[in-house]
Amino acid sequence: MTMRLFKLLLILIIPCLFYTACKVSYSFTGGTLSPEVKTFSVQYFPNRASLVNPDLSNKLTEDLKEIFRKQTSLDEITNGGVGHLNFEGEITGYNVQAMDIKAGEIAATNRLTITIKVRFSNEIEPEYDFDKSFSDFYEYDSSNQLSDIEETAVADILERIIDKIYNESVVNW
Repeated sequence: MTMRLFKLLLILIIPCLFYTACKVSYSFTGGTLSPEVKTFSVQYFPNRASLVNPDLSNKLTEDLKEIFRKQTSLDEITNGGVGHLNFEGEITGYNVQAMDIKAGEIAATNRLTITIKVRFSNEIEPEYDFDKSFSDFYEYDSSNQLSDIEETAVADILERIIDKIYNESVVNW
């Protein structure tokens, strides 16, 4: 009797193992890309903001490429080529605004805000294409000059914006 039960279990378990072992998909922190998606490309993001940080375009472009290099197995298409996933756009905002006005009309903090317009296309699954703006900010004490905190602020803001872009394009949040 136990030998028949053992054979029956083998007959049921072996196909299940083959079925689960043969399923192919890419998983990215809770999202899934089609297995046909093999490449990505990031075009240069020009700075069209009224206030220009001269390093921002390069930093944004390279940091966006870097997240895909590190967190996916996709191949990067360079030199202006277009991958299955393609990112292009521009920096549309780089603003400093006074916040928390105290008595005597003095700001307690300032806020640096960066806005990036992104056009994303997914050649394999075009229903995930988007054209939208992503924005984030960094608040700092008004006793500091922008130049004193700018490098740290820009890195912090870009990290959050790039996470948003990544999640919107790959994780589909």
